[in-house]
Amino acid sequence: MPAERVHLVRHGEVFNPRRVLYGRLPGYSLSEAGRVMARQAADYIAALDRPVTALVASPLQRTRESAEPFTALFGLEPVIDERVIEPTNVFEGKRMVRALVNPWNWRHLRKPALPSWGEPYLDVVARMNQAMTEAWEAADGGDVVIVSHQLPIWITHLAVTGRSLRHDPRERRCALSSVTSLEMVDSKWTEVAYAEPASTAGAVDVGAV
Repeated sequence: MPAERVHLVRHGEVFNPRRVLYGRLPGYSLSEAGRVMARQAADYIAALDRPVTALVASPLQRTRESAEPFTALFGLEPVIDERVIEPTNVFEGKRMVRALVNPWNWRHLRKPALPSWGEPYLDVVARMNQAMTEAWEAADGGDVVIVSHQLPIWITHLAVTGRSLRHDPRERRCALSSVTSLEMVDSKWTEVAYAEPASTAGAVDVGAV
């Protein structure tokens, strides 16, 4: 039988003292606070008292580390899925404030609806939907946890709720270690809950566009 619910969990805070847009760059691990956040997200899902039967994670270091508390609590090894990874963007390795004042970079901002600075939103929606649907169908009942990133989770939320994919990245409702929960109803994804169980006051959250 398929899953009952899919929880899209964002990773915890990343150690990023230079405050660059790390995107898919290697070597960005969770901070100590980020590890606490990841455990708080796992504790939140455990407190729902729902069986968790599958765990999926993006291949990036910060998501694999954020999946570790779920392994500890539920005894599940994460399935690594490239389809739930952070999108590409041309500003990787840069500080956004500095990048925006450089006229050479303005060409990357000409079509924000796509967006012109990285992977098209429609492509992100398609790969996330495929990954979620396959995980849903493959599960032996219970819930599926997918540890992913802010943009893939937020763009999925926009698509599921029928809103425009064009948006201001500064206004995303997808905090560090937040949990966005969905169910498949009449062959369509429906969002059923959103929670921010982690303590994120003072956190550095500037890693992606």
